[in-house]
Amino acid sequence: MNEGRPTKAKWWNRPRPSGTGADTAPAHPTEADPTPDSAHPTALPPPRAPEQGPGQGQGQGPEPESSGTPEPISPISELLAGPATSAPAGSAAYVASADPAESADPAESADLAGPVEDVTPDPWRNYDPWATPGSARHDGPPPGSGPFQQNGVAVPTAAQRRGRARRALVLGAVALALVSGGVGGAVGAYLERNGGLTDIELPQAAKEAPGRAPDSVAGIAAHALPSVVTLHVHGSEEDGTGTGFVLDGEGHILTNNHVIQPAGGSGTITVTFSGGQTARARVVGHDSGYDLAVVKVSGVHGLAPMPLGNSDSVQVGDPVVAIGAPFDLANTVTSGIISAKERPITAGGEKGDGSDVSYVDALQTDAPINPGNSGGPLLDSRARVIGINSAIRSADSGSDLETGQAGSIGLGFAIPVNQAKRVAEELINTGRATHPVIGVTLDMNYSGDGARVGAKAAGGGPAVAAGGPGAKAGVRAGDVITAVDGTRVHSGEELIVRTRAHRPGDRLRLTVRRGGADRTITLVLGSADGD
Repeated sequence: MNEGRPTKAKWWNRPRPSGTGADTAPAHPTEADPTPDSAHPTALPPPRAPEQGPGQGQGQGPEPESSGTPEPISPISELLAGPATSAPAGSAAYVASADPAESADPAESADLAGPVEDVTPDPWRNYDPWATPGSARHDGPPPGSGPFQQNGVAVPTAAQRRGRARRALVLGAVALALVSGGVGGAVGAYLERNGGLTDIELPQAAKEAPGRAPDSVAGIAAHALPSVVTLHVHGSEEDGTGTGFVLDGEGHILTNNHVIQPAGGSGTITVTFSGGQTARARVVGHDSGYDLAVVKVSGVHGLAPMPLGNSDSVQVGDPVVAIGAPFDLANTVTSGIISAKERPITAGGEKGDGSDVSYVDALQTDAPINPGNSGGPLLDSRARVIGINSAIRSADSGSDLETGQAGSIGLGFAIPVNQAKRVAEELINTGRATHPVIGVTLDMNYSGDGARVGAKAAGGGPAVAAGGPGAKAGVRAGDVITAVDGTRVHSGEELIVRTRAHRPGDRLRLTVRRGGADRTITLVLGSADGD
């Protein structure tokens, strides 16, 4: 017995080399093989010689070729089951044992008879797929070492199947990772291009109270808009659009004369309030010299009159707000400042003949005013009317809004409310407005500085009306008036503008140049009916 030195159980026999006796060493010497050749009566085909590769044979050299007859071996079933009835009489049963000495004992061999478990060694037991390629642990047992399928391919063992399953799992995991990465990249690119799969919600301030400071533009507009109206005028020859504002609870509305002029005597005027309500209006009175008109609506309740301010209190630089319907865009609000005061302008008609010419000692503002703003209010910081928007200076030298073609360049002009108030009151009370007059005829073709009194009146009569304010103060034909109340005048238009800024009965102090010398005279303004 070889106690203390374990041996491997062998489950195939190698062919012996040719020789004559026991002195010839077997091709694969074993430490124990007690069964004689005569104990293996059933012969099987000799196994194929394994191909030796690197790491196989456990360091042994190549196996010598056998020239003898292969030794017959017993079937594996007989080797595992012990003695069978088909075995020759007197033959010993062969059972694979870890120790040949133990398997040689007949008494002990008898104990192993009967059903036994399959103890066939697994040639893939030590297989390692991660071992170095070419090694025995990586390449597995030599070919022909296990059962084969009908096509000659070895039947995979459990270890092989486990190895293949592990490789399939690894490959599946790699493939899944690649697919996941690709899908993730595609999804990321889509999200980047399309801003995500869900709607984006941007941060926003909370809703605020609608109220604003009363002196802010928004506060002024909120207070004034209910009193502002848009006028649509339809005449036989032309149409027009303008603005106006409510004067009282009885329906009187103030606007410009050139706004209602297209209606003539047979046209229509429609008033639209800021809330969208409409009403027909009729003309109460108008005056082309002041470019003012009053219309009235009937059957309208809940009117909000616009409070009037004092244009004499206005200072250059004061903030102002203009409201109107430029280009028929109702309820348009713009803002600016007072850029000048007492700016003498004339608008409309033909200069020199006195027909439809407006003479305005205007407030100048840079608040944007455009066609359609005419007749609308110019408001101070307390939402009070200080002027009626009437004219603009355009880049192509136009100076009025009657044509409706000019655009704002930041030079707008408004009739001072103090003048407009007097005219509106006269139009409402009498249907006509009065004009303050000096009682002289001016030479409008004079090109020198100041306003020169003409030689004759338009009808051929005297230039200084007999018994008029000028005649009483001593004004003569050919005199040049250079100042009114100490303010210089440079033309006949300016003298008219300064005069109409007053009421009939007001006292004026005129500076007159006669014969190269200046003198001061005082007169009381007379009155003349307007158109």
